[in-house]
Amino acid sequence: MNALTPYAAFFMRLAVGGVFLLHGIAKFQRGIGATAGFLSAHHIPFATIFAVILITIETVGAICVLLGILTRAWAAVMAVEMVVAILAVTLPGHQNFELEALLLAGAVTLVALGDGPLSVAVKFKHSPT
Repeated sequence: MNALTPYAAFFMRLAVGGVFLLHGIAKFQRGIGATAGFLSAHHIPFATIFAVILITIETVGAICVLLGILTRAWAAVMAVEMVVAILAVTLPGHQNFELEALLLAGAVTLVALGDGPLSVAVKFKHSPT
């Protein structure tokens, strides 16, 4: 293990959180209706509810991941989102899924790594006495 290993989570949080946030902002700007329409076109039930959930994951969740707050929980939800995106949208549409696969791998990595030492959450963790 080299001196930079403990900071791997920080760089992964920046990559995964940054990409999710950009996509979440785009969905937010287009609106719930447009996102729900996209989901409905791909035969996702309860499209409006899931549109709100997606926008929340990709904005609030991404900000939390970027800051290192509840990283494992948000990353797990992001990983599930990417599995659904791959199985329900990209594969049936015969589309490339490199981005979704990389985000899935990054999210799973964050589930394993957690917040890392460069996070807001580390300030709130109790040190053993």
